Amino acid sequence: MRKLTFAMNMSLDGYIAAPGDDLGWSVPGDELFQWWSDRVGATALALYGRKLWETMSSHWPTADEQPGATPAAIEYAGRWRDMPKAVFSSTTSTVDWNTRLVTGDAVTEITRLKGDGDGPMDIGGATLAAAAMRAGLIDEYAIVTHPVLVGGGTPFFTALDEWVNLSLVETRTFPDGVVLTRYETKR
Repeated sequence: MRKLTFAMNMSLDGYIAAPGDDLGWSVPGDELFQWWSDRVGATALALYGRKLWETMSSHWPTADEQPGATPAAIEYAGRWRDMPKAVFSSTTSTVDWNTRLVTGDAVTEITRLKGDGDGPMDIGGATLAAAAMRAGLIDEYAIVTHPVLVGGGTPFFTALDEWVNLSLVETRTFPDGVVLTRYETKR
């Protein structure tokens, strides 16, 4: 069975996006950017909700062609394009860059994908991750906490009907006070 990880940047007060979908507070430093790039390089399949897909696909497909692109951005862009992706959306009609579109029930498809294929899967996007979280499909949470309070916006966690017990498997501190915590779901 494939491992499904929900990995996102989060403000100290628990949000993945500030009001107005503002992500300006979560710009990574060099070391954190490399961690994200290595994660993308190791991901066998990334699952995206529509909003996160639109954000990522509006920049990364051609980021390595932009004037002044850093070696790290060039590496990330190539890894992102090469990584297999599935976008879950009922309103998007086309996707590119090694991506397939899923328009059916997300929980059913994620369950199928977990049992089919090899290698780790990442899930991103608040709505999609919330559905997987409520269905008990997430095996690991990789929370990259930034030292900022944004006061509202899109929460990392969703309301749950039952507790989910977790085990801490890693902590790491990055420059600028950013802290990674990884937890596995106890089953």
